[in-house]
Amino acid sequence: MLGIIGAMDEEVAKIKEQMEGVQVQTWAAMDFYRGTLEGKEVVVVRSGIGKVNAAVCAQILADRYQVSGIVNTGIAGSLKAEIDIGDIVLSTDALQHDMDATNFGYPLGQIPRMDVLSFPADEKLRALAKECCSRVNPDIHTYEGRVVSGDQFISDQAKKDWLIENFQGFCTEMEGAAIAQAAYLNGIPFLIIRAISDKADNSASVDYPTFEAKAIVHSVNLMLEMIRRYEG
Repeated sequence: MLGIIGAMDEEVAKIKEQMEGVQVQTWAAMDFYRGTLEGKEVVVVRSGIGKVNAAVCAQILADRYQVSGIVNTGIAGSLKAEIDIGDIVLSTDALQHDMDATNFGYPLGQIPRMDVLSFPADEKLRALAKECCSRVNPDIHTYEGRVVSGDQFISDQAKKDWLIENFQGFCTEMEGAAIAQAAYLNGIPFLIIRAISDKADNSASVDYPTFEAKAIVHSVNLMLEMIRRYEG
């Protein structure tokens, strides 16, 4: 069974609409929709925004539903000039850019006493997503790279430059790395899928509401095709 997490209602509403045989359970003030989609058993949930909500949500999927994989779908700000609004980023790995334990000798972004700097995404899920995206979203580009997460909406060019310099990220958002950490600790394959809604610079506050809907359409197209072909 695949667990699908979105941070906002808009990101999961269109997926829920196509589910059958739905049962809803509420844990930690989150509604978990369990049912079938494209003939596959799935659990779809809105986590809420931010790393703590996201991590709690992923742990519930592990404990209550014993999911075989987790896909976190949503939107993000681009950190590379060539990645345009509407394009898709598939995570190779994820880290938390607002983690700073450098005074204790850890690299910037590494969580103390964790054995990795970043959390590697599942290669099979990423390969499936890449193939599906080219099929259902032929009008956009798909990129594979690092997702950097923090409890901040990035809308400042200087902060964007800092993220690029220190982490070589492809996009930035507020949930993915927390889900990645929870999945890593539980030994669950995961993938973060991000449709680009803004450039994470001084124009982000204007671009985000304008392009959010378009970005979500691309994410939903991809997610439905992935579920059709998912074997887990």
